[in-house]
Amino acid sequence: MGCRAKASDSELLRVVARDEIVVPDPRRGLPGRGAWLHPDPACLRAAERRRAFPRALRVQGALDLAVLTAHLESVTAGDVPPREAPAADE
Repeated sequence: MGCRAKASDSELLRVVARDEIVVPDPRRGLPGRGAWLHPDPACLRAAERRRAFPRALRVQGALDLAVLTAHLESVTAGDVPPREAPAADE
């Protein structure tokens, strides 16, 4: 979504909008419309710059990306494996 590069599903992180907050869905089980993003802060910045989240998730208005940003930073730092991180509501 951010960098627009093609990748397999296993390489991408699913995100969903929950109460105007974009949350990661590493287990791919949260309900609702999802969007796919490389688990890379550069891809997140590109998506922010292009204002891609409201379009991809089909929501009106601004979305809070703080939870997603924190998740990507922890994955990049190696603190949390991308597919084993807990969902935001767990």
